[in-house]
Formats: sequence, C-alpha cells, structure tokens
Amino acid sequence: MLQRVFLEHPATVNETYFEHLGRAWGFAGRLAIAAFMCFVHGLLPCCFTTSASQSVNRLHEIMVTHRRVNAD
Repeated sequence: MLQRVFLEHPATVNETYFEHLGRAWGFAGRLAIAAFMCFVHGLLPCCFTTSASQSVNRLHEIMVTHRRVNAD
C-alpha cells in the first residue's frame, strides 16, 4: 500500500520520492508566481501581458515534453 501511494508514480518518471516532491513543489511555486501575474494583469492590463502564458508554456515544456518516462 505505501509503495503504491508514495513510490509508484515517482518511479514512472525515474525519480525518487524526494526528487519528485522537490520538482512538484518547484512547479507549484512557479504556478503561484504565474497566478500572481494573472491577478495583477487582471487589475492592470498593461502589466504582465505575456509573462503568465510564457511561464505556463515553459512549465509544460519541462513537465510534459522533456520528462523522463520509465520505459518499463
């Protein structure tokens, strides 16, 4: 049970539990910054006109396009 909950998914992307934790928290921080930029952009449309979408595109590139998937 614990194997499935904590280790199964990280293994599918060739990461340990703590590597996966760090990467996920890093993405969360970047998403929080992008959310803040969207919030400010809503109030002041002249600010962050492309920053949030560029951040999301970069995260997608890292998270999906360049992930290390276990072939097993």
